[in-house]
Amino acid sequence: MAAPASNSTDRASGSEQRSIAELLQQLTEQTTRLAQKEIELAKAEMEAKGKRIGIGAGAFSGAGLLAMLALGALTAAAILALATAVDAWLAALIVALVYLPIAGVLALFGRSKVQAATPPVPEQTMDSVKRDVELTKQKAKEGRA
Repeated sequence: MAAPASNSTDRASGSEQRSIAELLQQLTEQTTRLAQKEIELAKAEMEAKGKRIGIGAGAFSGAGLLAMLALGALTAAAILALATAVDAWLAALIVALVYLPIAGVLALFGRSKVQAATPPVPEQTMDSVKRDVELTKQKAKEGRA
């Protein structure tokens, strides 16, 4: 009769082993899926930040281009028109005082867009990974107890 008791113990041990093996396989699959989702989240977050940086850089470029064009062609035309009423140097000063603030406003707009996108790291993903690690540690401790 000792043999059947040993056999039933072996069966229980075998089913526990299969259960642990299945749980480990499930843990591996879930960890892999979680890591993939975190990578996807990081990619999406970095893409959004990249777009914001692009918009800000474009606004800076637009401000520079506008300043050059305005201080070139339009300034020359305005100076020539004002020079009929006032001295040429005063006409040039008036035109410069009108166009430079426009370039300043565009530069401030561009700066705010770039600042909104910095630092260029996936902050939400990092926070999510930290939460996942803490939750995994907590569940591991509960499993040991």
